[in-house]
Amino acid sequence: MRAPAITDPARRAPAALLAVVVLVLAGLAGLWAVEPPSARPTSAPASEFSAERAFQQVEAIATRPHPVGSPAQDAVREHLITTLRGLGLTPEVQDTVSIEGAGLSASAGGSSLARVRNVVATIPGTGSTGRIFLVAHYDSVQVGPGGNDDAAGTSAILETARALLAAPRLRNDVVLVLTDGEEACLCGAKAFVDQHPLARDGGVVLNLEARGSSGPAIMFETSAGNGKLVEAYSHAAKPVGTSFAVEIYRIMTNDTDFTAFRKSGFAGLNAAYIDGAAVYHGPTDLPSAMDRDSLQHHGDNTLAVVRELGGRDIAALKVTGGEDATYFPAPGMLVRYPGSLVWPIAVLAVLAVAALAWLARRRGLITARRAAGAGVLALAPIVLAPVLAQVLWFLLTLIRPEYSAMPIDPYRPGFFRLAVVLLAAAVVIAWFGLLRRRLGPAALAVAGLGWLAVLGVVLAAFVPGGSYLAALPALAGGLAGLVAVATRGWLPVIAVTVGGAVATLVLAPTILMLFPALGMGLGAAGAFLTVLLGLALLPVIDLLHPVAAGGQFGLAALRARRLGALPSVAAFVAVLLCAGAGLATDRFDDDRPALTQLMYAMDADTGAARWISDETDVQQWTGQYVSGDPHRIDDTMPAFGPEQVRTGDAQSADLPAPQLTVESDSRSGETRNLTLRLRPQRPARLVTLHVPGDVKVESATVEGRPVPVHTPGFGFAFHAPPADGIEVELTLRGAGPVRFRAMDASDGLSALPGFRPRPAGVGIVGSHTSEMLAVAKSYTY
Repeated sequence: MRAPAITDPARRAPAALLAVVVLVLAGLAGLWAVEPPSARPTSAPASEFSAERAFQQVEAIATRPHPVGSPAQDAVREHLITTLRGLGLTPEVQDTVSIEGAGLSASAGGSSLARVRNVVATIPGTGSTGRIFLVAHYDSVQVGPGGNDDAAGTSAILETARALLAAPRLRNDVVLVLTDGEEACLCGAKAFVDQHPLARDGGVVLNLEARGSSGPAIMFETSAGNGKLVEAYSHAAKPVGTSFAVEIYRIMTNDTDFTAFRKSGFAGLNAAYIDGAAVYHGPTDLPSAMDRDSLQHHGDNTLAVVRELGGRDIAALKVTGGEDATYFPAPGMLVRYPGSLVWPIAVLAVLAVAALAWLARRRGLITARRAAGAGVLALAPIVLAPVLAQVLWFLLTLIRPEYSAMPIDPYRPGFFRLAVVLLAAAVVIAWFGLLRRRLGPAALAVAGLGWLAVLGVVLAAFVPGGSYLAALPALAGGLAGLVAVATRGWLPVIAVTVGGAVATLVLAPTILMLFPALGMGLGAAGAFLTVLLGLALLPVIDLLHPVAAGGQFGLAALRARRLGALPSVAAFVAVLLCAGAGLATDRFDDDRPALTQLMYAMDADTGAARWISDETDVQQWTGQYVSGDPHRIDDTMPAFGPEQVRTGDAQSADLPAPQLTVESDSRSGETRNLTLRLRPQRPARLVTLHVPGDVKVESATVEGRPVPVHTPGFGFAFHAPPADGIEVELTLRGAGPVRFRAMDASDGLSALPGFRPRPAGVGIVGSHTSEMLAVAKSYTY
């Protein structure tokens, strides 16, 4: 917005300088609000969390891959038990079979089961009103040691327990739940909530995760009706979280151990650090890859929240009804307000912008025609910047196709993220510069705030926790604009600067958190939020725009327009420089390899074998094994379901197939009761069993656990099967023979005929099926 007092070129320079200084400080403050604290040394006081002490546990846990059921996992479990006993606790092992609808076979319409061994210990309270559950999983994926995912969470819980025991006891019980089988099927958490006595009365759960190696520990998921819990979380050492993330995560299909607790009625919070995701689930997820500042943030917040909850009435906190809170990080605090205020704030933002438009028209700063034109044309940067962000990433993947196989982001995405932000800024500045003279800065500013206000209302209707991202900047901008139009002197400058600072404090931290959350592949989201910030800052951008001292015509005006084009040109040049710098600094080597995915499957019925890869764009190394168009393989490997993969012929290996035998077979009319034993004939991390869709399975039990029956077809995957196999009981309808398809899977391709080791700079993508070696056989009974 522009008032007469700041159209004078002599006053614009100091006004612009003031605005820039304030906004830069606001931006830095917003970024600091989500910066993790420095790691504390081992000499830190005993009652405090020390990342260096916790890191010693990380190094002990993440020495090698330790998936559920492996000897390495047994060693990790013994270390945890010894550590907990050393703290004076009495840990127990919950050894059981659990079922959850996640994992390999679940994608084929089946279920996943596992034999899990959870480690559970309780720190008794002095007068408990309920239980606080600290949860993290101590298993890793099959190809990576899990230095961050989730040795970070496990070690943070151990160090938190040590700090709690070094201080006066809390009022409430604290239960440590170190789960098994999370990576395979979330079966450890499911086993605890379904079967463990301590879970019967519910409580408040804090789940600790990591989906990367650095960044702030973000509280990204909550149970429903989170108002009271968010208030408790606001007492964290440095609370970082946004209700927008909670809304988005509820829409997504991603799961963690928290899912099992939430679905079972527990109240709680889920936190993780997520930057540096190139190591996610891969062999490079080593302790050395961890940013210990992130571990410190994880632990600081966990310890502070546990202590806050430790003195509260858990019975009141574990209720999952009520309204959600809206919240976001700010310097030194978590801004929060009840969800009931979402609609009033959104409506106030619309009214403020409408009042601004009315007053600006009364003062002759805008006309109805120009305002309408600006409103329509304001869609240009809103649409164009996200599209260009996606085009930029597409071009980068053309230059470096290996990026398409990265799990979330490149190893060093910083320059690429900056390029997206600069690209969005360049679009907004160029759009403003092109239309400023024709439509007027006031009309463009009102239009920008108008779209923010409209978006605030739309989000209030569909994503309430994210409405603040648009409504608060629109409300602040509308009120600031009213002051700017109605006053003279320096007050208009101060008003628009304060309005811009509010928008910066609200949006800058979210932009920073959104990039690692969604990755460069969805850089359009970061560009979109950057455009929103740019629209909110249009009055300040106008201050920076040169104005001809002698009016709007002549050489002075021409010079002013040329100078006005410089910021957008400079921003576009900076985009190219950042993209080039990103490509120059993010190179693949032994420590940061290009990622590939390969599997091997053999049909024991025919002896035919094939290489399999689910890479979207086949990497050069993988291309020597697979080719052609993606297609399904569930004709011979039903556990893979409808997934589209590429294949290539492979040499058959001397590998025994899983054995399926009949232990009992009885009939009663059209009903047939079968008891089978499925036994792997080699060390296998999972076995699967499927029957075709034309067979009617009425009920099924695996190792004593009822398994849901899906139609058409029936199947399951069992992780960590015992050496003597698993018992399967089926009730079938019909008297004819049934063809069963059994499969087992182990890990490691190096001993297979025809396999060529990966060269330097080529690594393994973090995938649950990477390096899988599967053998399938049919049995008809």
